[in-house]
Amino acid sequence: MVGGDSCRTWGHWCPWRWLIPRVPIGAQQSVTVASPASGASPDLLPHFLLEPDDVYIVKNKAVSLACRATPATQIYFKCNGEWVHQGDHITQRSTDRSTGLPVMEVRIEITRQQVEKLFGLEEYWCQCVAWSSSGTTKSQKAFVRIAYLRKNFEQEPTAREVSIEQGVVLPCRPPEGIPPAEVEWLRNEELVDPALDANVLVTPEHSLVLRQARLADTANYTCVAKNIVARRRSASAAITVYVNGGWSTWTQWSGCSTSCGRGWQKRSRTCTNPTPLNGGAFCEGQNVQKSACTTLCPVDGDWSEWSKWSVCGAECTHWRSRECSEPAPRNGGQECHGPELETHNCTSELCSPTAPGAEDLALYVGLIAVAVCLVLLLLVGVLVYCRKKGGLDADVADSSILTTGFQPVSIKPSKADNLLTIQPDLSTTTMTYQGSLCPRQDGPAKLQLPNGHLLSPLGAGRHTLHHSSPAAEGADFMARLSTQSYFRSLPRGTTNMAYGTFNFLGGRLMIPNTGVSLLIPPDAIPRGKIYEVYLTLHKHEEVRLPLAGCQTLLSPIVSCGPPGVLLTRPAILAMGHCVEAGAEHWSLRLKKQSCEGTWEDVLQLGAEPRTELYYCQLEAQACYVFTEQLGRFALVGESLSMAASKRLKLVLFAPTACPSLEYNIRVYCLSDTQDALKEVMQLEKQMGGQLIGSPRVLHFKDSYHNLRLSIHDMPSSLWKSKLLASYQEIPFYHIWSGLQPYLHCTFTLERLSPSTCELACKIWIWQVEGDGQSFTINCNIAKDTRFSDWLVPDSEVGSPALVGPSAFKIPFLIRQKIISSLDTPCARGADWRTLAQKLNLDSHVSFYASKPSPTAMILNLWEARHFPNGNLSQLAAAVAEVGKQDSALFAVSEAEC
Repeated sequence: MVGGDSCRTWGHWCPWRWLIPRVPIGAQQSVTVASPASGASPDLLPHFLLEPDDVYIVKNKAVSLACRATPATQIYFKCNGEWVHQGDHITQRSTDRSTGLPVMEVRIEITRQQVEKLFGLEEYWCQCVAWSSSGTTKSQKAFVRIAYLRKNFEQEPTAREVSIEQGVVLPCRPPEGIPPAEVEWLRNEELVDPALDANVLVTPEHSLVLRQARLADTANYTCVAKNIVARRRSASAAITVYVNGGWSTWTQWSGCSTSCGRGWQKRSRTCTNPTPLNGGAFCEGQNVQKSACTTLCPVDGDWSEWSKWSVCGAECTHWRSRECSEPAPRNGGQECHGPELETHNCTSELCSPTAPGAEDLALYVGLIAVAVCLVLLLLVGVLVYCRKKGGLDADVADSSILTTGFQPVSIKPSKADNLLTIQPDLSTTTMTYQGSLCPRQDGPAKLQLPNGHLLSPLGAGRHTLHHSSPAAEGADFMARLSTQSYFRSLPRGTTNMAYGTFNFLGGRLMIPNTGVSLLIPPDAIPRGKIYEVYLTLHKHEEVRLPLAGCQTLLSPIVSCGPPGVLLTRPAILAMGHCVEAGAEHWSLRLKKQSCEGTWEDVLQLGAEPRTELYYCQLEAQACYVFTEQLGRFALVGESLSMAASKRLKLVLFAPTACPSLEYNIRVYCLSDTQDALKEVMQLEKQMGGQLIGSPRVLHFKDSYHNLRLSIHDMPSSLWKSKLLASYQEIPFYHIWSGLQPYLHCTFTLERLSPSTCELACKIWIWQVEGDGQSFTINCNIAKDTRFSDWLVPDSEVGSPALVGPSAFKIPFLIRQKIISSLDTPCARGADWRTLAQKLNLDSHVSFYASKPSPTAMILNLWEARHFPNGNLSQLAAAVAEVGKQDSALFAVSEAEC
């Protein structure tokens, strides 16, 4: 054996020292190996049945390495090039029963401290060396490493919002560790197994891939990294799979809204193909489409004239027939009612003779009856003629005035009140309309007028008509009005009311500064009767007007009464509206409230009227309603396309003085009608506000988009806005319905210094995806501006009630001459139709033609449109142009009365 001293000089234990004979060091290589142990095969090298494997030290737990070899006489471990001490080996010997060869198994333990001694140098490794009589054999190296797993992920998944069927990649880079961490994914705390779901893939880089996102994939995803040391979880990432909405197919077009004439039809679709989910975008575009339509009006059949009687037959009868052909029923109209064939008894040579003298007696009776009828007709004609002649004074009815055109009428002073006074008709009972004013079901012909008076009874002398303007008479009128059943539906007070007493001469009622007026033409009230008529403007909160679907209120709600009164000529009610764009974009309807309180469509503008009681002339800023029955009216519209728009009046107000640091700017969004502006003016007058700039007009479209308001360019060193958001909004339906008055937004500003008295900024007002307006504000808040300094009076002047000729621009006799000259149709066109064309009032000639005097209708409309500032010269020129077409017509001068 080799000397023990030599091994000790190496500093290590030598495993072969007891196998080799002790010889001098210099002769060591020549020493022979000792004989093998008993039973060993001298021809076999040891081979390993078990070799050491790589191991990991977890925390402070030691690890064990083992190896087994046969045939082996000795086995020792060498770690990092150094032999492990014999005392650290655990040896176990046995014999292989099948071969009889010796088997040796050796184990050692490695601690964390042993491995850490080599930190930073190289990896710690161990290897087995086995000996036999034939030589040595080495095992594979087994590396011993300290296991760990850091806490923080190098990359964590993040939340995503993805559209359905879109691909999704969730990256995950696990924490650093030895051994390297394994990665798995959790979906809502459940393991994601790619083997069970073909839509899921985990890449070699540990990213989770969803090939096509599904609604079921909406969940919280967590990346989990683990090794033998620890298990780490990433922050959860929420994946939201949203679905953008899609339109369904359009429904079929609905039936036309009217059974006769022009109407509209619509179709709809829903955002359900698919329905928006998980925050997906709503469908873009309109869900309702509207289109104009025209329905053929049903025509009821009517009988033709009877045919001549047939020859009297042998049965002493003859017959005649008629046909249902003038017109024949079409478009669903009703068939003619009554017999088609009529048979009577008769006498002739072919039938049995009648009693002698019967034919002569029948002839005499017929002649006498005809004579009596002629005498009665003659008497009636004479009476009518006398009454007409007696109605005008001889001086006024002088024929020379008919040829003087529009020259002033010269009337004697003693006769000055002839046209303004009433000569009582002692043959009739003069009465004032009162009592129940709802027509009975059996028709207006049976309407009974009681003989009581709302005014004092008329005496035998003349009575001058005047409007009731003094306060005492106004209170007296309200007191009388309060006794009527309809009084509870009228506004309290007389601020927005006009009233007067009228007879056959007609007159006019006006509510100042609102554009609302009522024209009662001459002969609209029957002669011998006096009516107390009122005109009132309702506030929106006083009257409930139900609107269906997308309908919108386009005018004020106006009442004229007493309700239910039937006039012999149509009165004209004028009121403003806020309709913008062409009539083809709107379905406009005139609504009237019945006596039962329900609102009914009495007229559809642009379609053939169902009744001749109503007609509406629509112009740019106002509408003129012809009505033979007084009541409560409103103009309502429904848009047929997105091109339809309403006019909004934008008005800015601010306090006249600012005692505190806060300063409020109020922006009103009103319907563009005079009455709405008047109400806001009065409201701001009570609040002490002042107008900033001039009002602006904004076209508000039926696009379902809100109205936005924002303030800009305000000096931040002097002022700051207390508005938290960048803009304010007024919802679309609040504006479009027209039922919410005084809509406004307030911008509250704060001065940074009490000495600041100047404000300069801009306010933008616009509809989303629509038109807009801007206001530039430059005001001195220290200046005390009174309300009267900026309240601009309306152009309407004069009394709210005008009676008789003072209510009309055209002199009465000139009017009568024009009517009598142009009412008769003329082959050369010199009649009322040409006058309507020249005055641009020919939009509905058929309505004028349905009245006894078409010319009177045209002149009444001219009066309603142009009072009090109408230009009589232009009217005279138009009449003169008509007169040139027929030399027989009178000449009209351009002088103005």
